[in-house]
Amino acid sequence: MNREDHAETKGVEHGSMNTEQRIELRHLRLEDYLDLQAAMKNAYADIDGMIWSEAAIRKLLDIFPEGQLCVIVDGKVAACALAIIVDYRQFGDTHTYELITGNYTFDTHEANGDVLYGIELFVDPDFRGMRLGRRLYDARKELCENLNLRAIVAGGRIPTYTHYADRMTPREYIEKVRLKEIYDSTLTFQLSNDFHVRKILRNYLPGDTSSLEYATLLEWINIYYEEKQLLIKRPKPVVRIGVVQWQMRHFDSFEALAEQIEYFVDAVSDYQSDFILFPELFNAPLMAEFNHLGEARAIRALAAHSEPIRRKFVEFAVAYNVNIIAGSIPVLDEDGLYNVSYLCRRDGSWDQFSKIHPTPSEVDAWGMVGGNQIRIFDTDAGKIGILICYDVEFPELARFYAEQGVQILFVPFLTDTQNGYNRVRLCAQARAIENECYVVIAGAVGNLPKVNNMDIQYAQSAIFTPSDFAFPLNSIKAEATPNTEMTLIADVDLELLMELHEHGSVRTIKDRRLDLYELRLLPSALQTDERTTQEQDSPPSPFPGETTEATPSPASR
Repeated sequence: MNREDHAETKGVEHGSMNTEQRIELRHLRLEDYLDLQAAMKNAYADIDGMIWSEAAIRKLLDIFPEGQLCVIVDGKVAACALAIIVDYRQFGDTHTYELITGNYTFDTHEANGDVLYGIELFVDPDFRGMRLGRRLYDARKELCENLNLRAIVAGGRIPTYTHYADRMTPREYIEKVRLKEIYDSTLTFQLSNDFHVRKILRNYLPGDTSSLEYATLLEWINIYYEEKQLLIKRPKPVVRIGVVQWQMRHFDSFEALAEQIEYFVDAVSDYQSDFILFPELFNAPLMAEFNHLGEARAIRALAAHSEPIRRKFVEFAVAYNVNIIAGSIPVLDEDGLYNVSYLCRRDGSWDQFSKIHPTPSEVDAWGMVGGNQIRIFDTDAGKIGILICYDVEFPELARFYAEQGVQILFVPFLTDTQNGYNRVRLCAQARAIENECYVVIAGAVGNLPKVNNMDIQYAQSAIFTPSDFAFPLNSIKAEATPNTEMTLIADVDLELLMELHEHGSVRTIKDRRLDLYELRLLPSALQTDERTTQEQDSPPSPFPGETTEATPSPASR
């Protein structure tokens, strides 16, 4: 994809203007697709999988028809430029093509954004030399000015670099192109159209062997841009996080549990917190009434409370104006028993994340199964991820979140011993440092003598930071007293993360050797942020199946 490619090629004779040719610059239409497809095949003959589907073009025309441009020569599509509008602050300069396009769904298009992002520009090789690319660039600039957008940004290929890679770095290559010592069919054209290179991107477009998967991040500044002043709901540079270190105790009823939940939500929200994190399986005390059933059947009976608990958290998030990560609770559906965390936003919408890695004891004692999708969540206080307890001990998940721009990682956990706790704590600290993000952990304390599998708990909840001069010396923003019911409240600065990414003493995200290794996620594992609102709630459909009971085992140990 971006592609921003093959705009003009030097020395092509086709461009001597034929006076009989008719050239028209206009907005793309869906009925142009077959011509467009043929032109793309010609333009990207050297790269597999570079043809936009008809469904993708239809979606672009639905969400932003003004941004889709083409040049028609003698009734055929000869060149095309596709674009979306993005809120560039959500992505920054370190992004991939997949990220900026929402995994090719264009869900990142934001009508009220500030940047026109070029996702495609090509000229059919049969029509090069006619300066069609310049027409498209000029039209884009006009569109940017008319929409009062701050800039045009695009990731551009450097297809000639492969011929020079054995004797110069991409930086040296770009400088020689700028000085006109080397001609690059794409970059030379872009620089001549008043674009400048903001930075070099690695692994921007997988499969682009000509550019060795490098790209230039290009920008054209709209000098007529007038900044819009937001009066409310501005992006928050500093986010306040509340953590609940929950005391396991006997509750006589569901209502008593809900009352204790509301007590903490009320207390933490009084400090104008943006987030509250509860621990994993904090509702385990309600399992006491099912103790006679044995472990596997008891936790399935507990799962009957999952829908009422979620509804309570959605209600509290709205009533107390705070985003709540509702720890985790067992949820039973037709596919099995899951360990699920709900994100309940203060606007009334909610999402869920299922624990990817159940512990061996969760599988053996309860028959719990792991989720199959990685979830990334947008909130009014930044992009967040959720991992549940054992999940944080798998570094690939947190690294994927970091690649997608997650700034805060929330980890509800439940451990019974100090060595179990230390596995969670030390891995969470490592995730914060290696991924240049904040990691928040919340656990439960106390004893439950009348609940099998949940007898004792050990926790010391905390908020971890990266390790550099702008952060605490021990990389701990705040931590609770061990094994004591309490709350933590602390502020984290998201702008410090951006500075760390670009100017840190070390840059663990940028300095990866993507020429040697990479992290791949199966397409079926990624789920985009699809919010559910209170009005869309549906009643639970409990699944009455049973599994063989097992004797060993603490829950999340």
